[in-house]
Amino acid sequence: MQQWIAEIAYDSMSGVKRIEESFYLPSIDDVREAVHKKGGYVIAIRAHKRSAIERFLARSTWWQVQLLRGIQFRSTSVSSPGVALWRIIEAETSPRRQNILSPAREALSRGLGVIDALKALNIFDFGTLAILAASEKANKLSEGIPHAIQSITQKRKNQRAIMGTMGWLGFDVLTIVSSLAAGKEMVLGWFGNNKPTEPDKLAEYERVVGNLGLTWDILIWIAYGSAIFMAWALFSFYVNKGKVDWPTARIVRKIPLIGSYMRDLGFSDSMMACARMLKGHVPINDALAQAGEATSSPEVRKYWETANAELERGIGLGSALDRAPLSRGERLELASLSDLDQVATIVESIAEMRASSAKTKHSLIVWIAFALTGVFLAIAFGSAIYALTVMNMSMDSMMGGLMGGAL
Repeated sequence: MQQWIAEIAYDSMSGVKRIEESFYLPSIDDVREAVHKKGGYVIAIRAHKRSAIERFLARSTWWQVQLLRGIQFRSTSVSSPGVALWRIIEAETSPRRQNILSPAREALSRGLGVIDALKALNIFDFGTLAILAASEKANKLSEGIPHAIQSITQKRKNQRAIMGTMGWLGFDVLTIVSSLAAGKEMVLGWFGNNKPTEPDKLAEYERVVGNLGLTWDILIWIAYGSAIFMAWALFSFYVNKGKVDWPTARIVRKIPLIGSYMRDLGFSDSMMACARMLKGHVPINDALAQAGEATSSPEVRKYWETANAELERGIGLGSALDRAPLSRGERLELASLSDLDQVATIVESIAEMRASSAKTKHSLIVWIAFALTGVFLAIAFGSAIYALTVMNMSMDSMMGGLMGGAL
């Protein structure tokens, strides 16, 4: 499903009338058919695209929280959350926000539910949508919205912590490297113009200067390469937010600790969504299918899809859920299931353990980043001290030559 902007011509008593209308449909052919049913003629159709400012505003966690709170507040006084969302859209006066909310407006006008309308906005992550969808299936969307807001704010805190740490470390490294890059030509040039005159010291001097230049080149290229990769990864994750998988995400998931951290977050979100649906008496097949939609991690999605397929084949629920990449302890808990009422409790327990594991890995990532930065800075300062020894070697040779000339 996608939003389309169509320029349409209608016949009227005063002549041909041209207007623009928005449609939330799967393809251009569906838009043409919808226009034809209205008695209009298609002039042009284009995919709806948000401006850079609109994309930034739509992905603002502050605005996401305000939207969910508005739905929660209005749904207590109106018949349904869908009507609450419709009233929020109707009451919006900002042109930019109207443009952001237009896909949800089109979805609601076509009779789709509130979850489909929120998905059409393409502003919430998979975990948040899964919590909302699970609560909606249990007919408790108003009760699920605070949990969705808590998930958004917690992820925002984690992102700020990571961004702040990486930004500070990056600033330190780039400051040192910029100093090395700026002084490299001057220092090495000075060394080249002030070589020792003694043949026995000249060979050692040139070897030391060559090693120094190579060390500085390696440090500079490592720092610049890391900065480019981090900037590219952050930009890619921002641009591709809402997608299931893309090349940058696959590369990042191959980094050992970061890959397991993302997997823990995926299991935490999907397990919590599954537990919420099971507590709301949602059918087990629907709960497993919806849990797979709670994360963008392909590995976690495959786990839920395989478990659901095994369940449809008649395999017991405990055996269907007892599979990799769950840990041995988690699998033992699931394999011991004897009552369906235990499933929600065990799944919720696994979600909490995965969330705790993700928090631990997050702290470990930060400390490892500090340690690597310390090693980098130690090499940078050590090479600078190394340069001073070379300078002393050259100065000693120069002073010896001057003293010899004076004698």
